[in-house]
Amino acid sequence: MLHAHLTTLHVVSLILGLFVEQPELTDQLLAGSGIAAADLGCSDTRITRTQELQVCANALRLRADLGLELGRRMHVSAYGMVGYAALSSATFGDAWRLMLHYPALLGTYFRLDLQVEGELAWVSAADYRHAAELEVFNVEMCLASLKLICDDLLGQPLPLSAAQFRYAEPAYSERYPLSFACPLGFNAQRNAFAFPAAWLDQRLPLADPVTHNEMLARCRKQNAEFTTRQAWLGRIRQLLAEQLTEPPGLERLAQQMHCSPRTLRRHLQELGTHYQELLDELRFERAKTLLGQEDWPICRIAEYLGFSETASFRHAFQRWSGVPPSRFRS
Repeated sequence: MLHAHLTTLHVVSLILGLFVEQPELTDQLLAGSGIAAADLGCSDTRITRTQELQVCANALRLRADLGLELGRRMHVSAYGMVGYAALSSATFGDAWRLMLHYPALLGTYFRLDLQVEGELAWVSAADYRHAAELEVFNVEMCLASLKLICDDLLGQPLPLSAAQFRYAEPAYSERYPLSFACPLGFNAQRNAFAFPAAWLDQRLPLADPVTHNEMLARCRKQNAEFTTRQAWLGRIRQLLAEQLTEPPGLERLAQQMHCSPRTLRRHLQELGTHYQELLDELRFERAKTLLGQEDWPICRIAEYLGFSETASFRHAFQRWSGVPPSRFRS
């Protein structure tokens, strides 16, 4: 994930909230993510998607229907400015057009789309390119949340006509109707749900043109800042990824970014990260890939990732994932 987007701690906080009566699981849930329990109290903290997905993977081992449960808790207000801009839109269709125009602000792992096919409007989530083992989880969380957003926007439940999923029916499918009260189809051609297209013309109960224009202006500004920061962070991650065997260090990386070490450090701090964290994240992702290849012995992986000793790599991997590399491979 060399161009992972930054996101908030919202999903991580929701996950910990699901296990709030089992505080002894906190360390297990955060294991390998680089997120400390103390970070959860900072509203402006930003994490990478790799960190978020690690916590999701940890929690998924404890609860199979995690994606559905999280989706049912992610109201439109969880999406910040773009959520409030959608709430104040004139019609349901206007709100959807707005949200699709600013996908970066939604923080989704998918390419979202809304297409009218005959009398039905289909909301779909496609082009998932992240951890394959978490695809079903992310589809469930995404579509369940989008359905909840529809209900929030309208001030009433949106009646669904159908819901389709590309994967096989899970063992907990009896929980699907809590979000998708309609005919369900698994092993389908897409991940999507449908509703009568006539609802797109429905006026929203919280429509307010003054508030909407103010929120829209903030969305434009936030999106511009977000896009610029992501491009800058993406360049840093690309440079580090190309030099994993011989990491450049902060000063040489700053030279490659045509700025001073102080400026680089400050920008990274504003993005909620730092040099060593980015390097560790890239090493961890590459290590997991190489450990999946039997012809790469652990000593060779350690050398490839710039570790002077195999033992140092083993200790680092244990810190990142909670298990030694040999166990992860098996």
